[in-house]
Amino acid sequence: WAKEYPLKSIEDGLSEDDWQGWKSITDRLGKKIQLVGDDLFVTNPKRLQDGINKGVANALLVKVNQIGSLLETRQAVQLAQSHSYKTVMSHRSGETEDVTIADLAVGLNCEQIKTGSLCRGERTAKYNQLLRIEEALGSRAQYWGTSALL
Repeated sequence: WAKEYPLKSIEDGLSEDDWQGWKSITDRLGKKIQLVGDDLFVTNPKRLQDGINKGVANALLVKVNQIGSLLETRQAVQLAQSHSYKTVMSHRSGETEDVTIADLAVGLNCEQIKTGSLCRGERTAKYNQLLRIEEALGSRAQYWGTSALL
């Protein structure tokens, strides 16, 4: 199916405890498709390290309030990036118009942000914050473009 459809990214393609399945899909598709671990890693540096050691996935979905602290979030992001995993800052269900994840996505140098389509205030607030950050950075702002994916 990966040859028939223009897939770029798969999030939680398998059960979070199916390490063997994740290894298999990573071996088969990991150089062509972004394989994002959300429930697989739960923004937990220890669980992410297990995944890195097992050679599974190639991207981390980052949810700040999933792990519980900014320190652990930063540790997970830095660990992922130091092993060439892409990092995707993500909203959670029940989001508000708080823009913190946009600031963190830029501050932690995440390649991507997942905050939904431009259809509600809590989502557009985050995109607007990214635009404000870009404006403040001026020529220092860097857009990842398609290199944000594999």
